[in-house]
Amino acid sequence: MSHPPQPKNIPDTHEKALRINLDKVAYGTFAEIGAGQEVARWFFRVGAASGTIAKTMSAYDMTVSDAIYGQSDRYVSRHRLEAMLDHEFSLLLERLKSRRGSSTKFFAFADTVAAQGFKRRDDCHGWMGVRFQTAPLVEPSQILIHVRLLDKENLQQQEALGIIGVNLVHQALYLHERRNDFVLPLLDNLTSDRVEVDMMALSGPAFERVDGRLVALDLVAQGLTRAAMFNPDGNVVQAADVLHGNCILLERGSFRPITRVTVDMLGCAREQFILDPRVKDQPVVEIMEMTLKNLLEHGQIDHADFLDRVDLLGSLGQTVLISNYAEHHRVAAYLRNYTKQMIGVVLGVPTLREIFDEKYYAELDGGILESFGRLFKNELKLYVYPQLDSDGMLHTADNLEVAPHLRHLCRYLLDNGYFEPLTGYEKECLPIQSRDVLDRIRGGDETWERMVPPQVAEMIKSRGLFGWGARGT
Repeated sequence: MSHPPQPKNIPDTHEKALRINLDKVAYGTFAEIGAGQEVARWFFRVGAASGTIAKTMSAYDMTVSDAIYGQSDRYVSRHRLEAMLDHEFSLLLERLKSRRGSSTKFFAFADTVAAQGFKRRDDCHGWMGVRFQTAPLVEPSQILIHVRLLDKENLQQQEALGIIGVNLVHQALYLHERRNDFVLPLLDNLTSDRVEVDMMALSGPAFERVDGRLVALDLVAQGLTRAAMFNPDGNVVQAADVLHGNCILLERGSFRPITRVTVDMLGCAREQFILDPRVKDQPVVEIMEMTLKNLLEHGQIDHADFLDRVDLLGSLGQTVLISNYAEHHRVAAYLRNYTKQMIGVVLGVPTLREIFDEKYYAELDGGILESFGRLFKNELKLYVYPQLDSDGMLHTADNLEVAPHLRHLCRYLLDNGYFEPLTGYEKECLPIQSRDVLDRIRGGDETWERMVPPQVAEMIKSRGLFGWGARGT
């Protein structure tokens, strides 16, 4: 993962912790489970902690933790984190509000982490959050994040956890009003090689005008993570909660706009996917994925356009993944973090041709063979939708044209079921192209309505999306 750019003259962790300690208004508690009291340690280390810390604690024993925060099926989870914040913030107000509530901005920080230890060697991650007041006596706001700890050694993970925890508290107290560069300070004095922040959830009066989907997009665009996910209602969700242990059917595209081809591709793939013996009777999660490249317009991301596309996909009941994985083998590796079950990737013939273009694999020592090895090393299959060219010729996975020296490789992959042509498609959908639909929308040509699903057409017209109505339509 490329490192997010570090601003010049950012305060180091010592300076941030000391600023909070010297703040005569901020006062709070720290509750940490799983990797030591790494965040609270910073505030003791820099001095003047009595000005900031009302209490620190660690409830490591499960029975003790349950007695304080209630029983939980998963101790490293969002549910457990929110229970910790509920308990600690309520207790803080109960004990101190009458004495100093009129002059104090209270906060409660909590984390629950599975760091590397004697038995655990991988999947080191945790939930971290802070509930805070922006002024005395006001209703609290909240920031929750999910982090993946990527260092190989326990001490390094503890160090990284402490740094990002201080960053989070500092961000809540002093940077909550920043809209354009809110997420990047989380990795101050860190790199994305050490910590990945793959989810952030904001709530409360401080964030009333903040769209959580744009925050998730910023996490990807600014390099704090490679992917983020939204459910059909537009809520940000953790990928593990959606994908864990399930078969996955993924369609990649720009969805600008969603056409009948988009829906037909997924429907045809679904029919063939569920007949695979490795999928039959297993739960299947369908995902529509957009990459950052799909979102770039004139070199930068159009946030309104991004939200429009997410809303359109949501209107069809689809879960949306936004990622920075241009290569198919990289998105396959991402999905493999969450499931060992069958994965199907839906694409068209033009995209399959690109997969066989060797220029995309120059950075791999093994070139195109290494790419295919990574892509197909586990249970994964490509489902290929046909293409009708301007001459009326139908191009399918069966008659795909590739470079002469790759023909045997292509035939080997086809014959062994690594990709297969989609059948049962609607022939009237084949001539539809998203660029043509977009041009018709912008030009006021009402024939575009027959080229998209009805609910998509209705939303485009009611909201004036993609330039509809700009010419007085």
